Amino acid sequence: MSQVFSALADPTRRAMIARLSQGQASVSDIAKPFLKEMSLPAVTKHLKVLENAGLITKTRDAQWRPCRLKADGLKNIADWMQPYRVFWEESFDRLEKYLETVTPKNKKGKGKKNARKK
Repeated sequence: MSQVFSALADPTRRAMIARLSQGQASVSDIAKPFLKEMSLPAVTKHLKVLENAGLITKTRDAQWRPCRLKADGLKNIADWMQPYRVFWEESFDRLEKYLETVTPKNKKGKGKKNARKK
């Protein structure tokens, strides 16, 4: 799981994951938005990190190298985070209830000073 978090720590790799969430894409299609900032070999290294972390699969079909998300890699992270999500949602619910008790209700016309007419 550390390898997955390490792979997701990089914004370039997160952008690649976001692209692949729309469907499979070739290495060159994934590389297009990044080629001004980095070389194709650098993009390939990023994809290899994602592949080694179990987040994507890369296959070969002649000259075409399609990549796609590997659902179970992301599912493992989602499963691990679920108890924390429940904790935060319950915490926010408690905070909302508390704020309802300490925040004055805004009634129409009450608490506002009427503007003087000249």
